[in-house]
Amino acid sequence: MRALVLGAGGQLGKALAAALPTARALTRAELDLTDPAALAAVDWSAFDTVLNAAAYTKVDAAETPEGRRQAWAANALAPAALARLATEHDLRLVHISTEYVFDGMHEGPIPESAQIAPLSAYGASKAAGDAAVATTPKHWIVRPTWVIGDGANFARTMRTLAHQGVSPAVVADQRGRPTLAADLAAGILGLLEAEPGTYHLTNDGEPASWADVARLVFAASGRNTHDVTDTTTAAYFADKPGAARRPLNSVLDLTKAAKAGVTLPDWRQSLERYLA
Repeated sequence: MRALVLGAGGQLGKALAAALPTARALTRAELDLTDPAALAAVDWSAFDTVLNAAAYTKVDAAETPEGRRQAWAANALAPAALARLATEHDLRLVHISTEYVFDGMHEGPIPESAQIAPLSAYGASKAAGDAAVATTPKHWIVRPTWVIGDGANFARTMRTLAHQGVSPAVVADQRGRPTLAADLAAGILGLLEAEPGTYHLTNDGEPASWADVARLVFAASGRNTHDVTDTTTAAYFADKPGAARRPLNSVLDLTKAAKAGVTLPDWRQSLERYLA
């Protein structure tokens, strides 16, 4: 595989670069996907596979005028440009989506065929990017949730709070599964052996709330799990009027990926290894 990893400075980008040691891996500083001149300067004939892990992920900032512009540039316009380049150069294009393209009102695990209905500007920008990527024949749109890897993430924040002696109130009415970046990277490579299309891909295991995940982190840090208390999304964001709306159900249906031969480990086991 002659692979190019984009967004190599992020959690998943780092994991993809590690999983593909012969790939060329570019950070945003090395290739700004929102710059048409920068894209035009790339020798795309050197690659057969492009893995786009780059995104604007400041969910709340995307609700501001400037943040919305940046989100659409990175999450919609840049993937559209990559899709055109993929078609022109006959490339396989892997693009990373998000459960924020859904409204979280679906009962039970959310399949790939569920109605797209984003609640936020961030979610809308990602949905637009997905639609653009789907126009190139060799596309793999991979939708994870709650990514945890080498970088700032929920698990690291909770571990820091645990070590600082803080007893946080954590949202308990949003449910999903953490996805460990290293597991996700391996799964993406597995999906490249399957047919193109959209795939939901997270770690396996019983879904949990953010509060449940926090308790696991606290236990691994030597704290009492009772030091984490439950709160609701509404209460948590009550004093944050500019915050984006979050989907309450982030549990994705993993059947399609499993039928393609790709199943990731139980998230609890992977998270415990990550925290060790």
